Amino acid sequence: MIPNLTLAPDDVTNPVSSHSGTESAARAVAASKTEILTVKNLSKIFGAKPERAQELLNQGLGRNEIFAQTGNMVAVDDVSLSVNAGEIFVIMGLSGSGKSTLVRLLNRLIEPTSGQVILEGRDIAPMSVPELRAVRREKMAMVFQSFALLPNRSVIDNIAYGLEVAGKKKADRYDVARAALTRVGLASYEKLLPSELSGGMQQRVGLARALAVNPSVLLMDEAFSALDPLIRFEMQNELLRLQKEEQRTIVFISHDIEEAVKIGGRIGIMKDGRLIQVGTPAELIQSPADDYVRDFFRNVDVSRFLEASSLMTKVERGLIACNTSAPSERYLNSLIDSGAECGYVCDEAGRYQGCVTPASLHKTGTRPISDALLHDVAAVRLDTDLHELAAIALNQEHDVPVTDEQGRLAGVVSCRTILKQVMERRAA
Repeated sequence: MIPNLTLAPDDVTNPVSSHSGTESAARAVAASKTEILTVKNLSKIFGAKPERAQELLNQGLGRNEIFAQTGNMVAVDDVSLSVNAGEIFVIMGLSGSGKSTLVRLLNRLIEPTSGQVILEGRDIAPMSVPELRAVRREKMAMVFQSFALLPNRSVIDNIAYGLEVAGKKKADRYDVARAALTRVGLASYEKLLPSELSGGMQQRVGLARALAVNPSVLLMDEAFSALDPLIRFEMQNELLRLQKEEQRTIVFISHDIEEAVKIGGRIGIMKDGRLIQVGTPAELIQSPADDYVRDFFRNVDVSRFLEASSLMTKVERGLIACNTSAPSERYLNSLIDSGAECGYVCDEAGRYQGCVTPASLHKTGTRPISDALLHDVAAVRLDTDLHELAAIALNQEHDVPVTDEQGRLAGVVSCRTILKQVMERRAA
């Protein structure tokens, strides 16, 4: 770290803020800290005697032992989580982990044994059937793996179906349906039947149908799992594009770790009906709760999910906050006295301008400090991955500066850190 520099009083600005987020800007730029969906102690036990099964759970027995003794299956066990407005929250796990049951508990397609599902401040569990139908129709739409399109209805009528059930006028629902169809790139297909579309196109129609009702939360249960790999890749990109434009709140179920880390701002990993760990991809990679979580990433090139935001250190000393027209020589002695190899220059608004060294300050003398900035020190964004960081570090002598969305200095990633991460990934 660079020691504090002695700055002229008229050059001091407010400290440059740091950024501690670890999510990719492409996935989480719109996510807020406002909870829109909260799950509290949610459980589902299938069978005739769930009370007895719950007693055994409380005694510490596992789901297999409980099934052997009672014939009841513990599908979801005391799950609590929260989903923030504007984020894609991925729930993943192996087959039988309870993830698809959990997503159906959220809208009560499956009735919970116990617990709460609170959507925008209202608990769904005690709602009457008419209230629940209204929630499904207006607040919580769902996209299924099997497309679930009406085979005898055209594309446009499939998309408009939810609006029709809601009592919208035909002209109005067609306008909304056409807009949704355009958003998923199928504007010219509205008159076709589902059977005339490819699998990828059918899933786009299913997505458009969900978007048409403008839900508070979009539930996607392995929505791309049945698609061919190339079409699946395209649909993931399509979802990210729509997310960037519309900032939806999405709960996405997946069994594919590559898919989860690509689209998820945060990921919840399930095992045997329990939620084992929740975190951003970088958090799960760097601090897995146990071997089960760690094993999910065993065959994945996780280096592309390690971003500058999770590898950087905060610059606590050595910030040169100044008017960039100030003479270079004003800062030379302070930088030399600090013993630092370089200093990080920010303008009066806190925006990062570049890196200087004692040699560059000495060379420019009375000229503006902006003339002393090194041209071979590249700054990166918060979401720059390890691959790109390594390529940049190879071509410069100094640590890599990291800037936030406003261009402010968020921190630096040392070449030592980059090398350490690269070697660890290679060893793994």
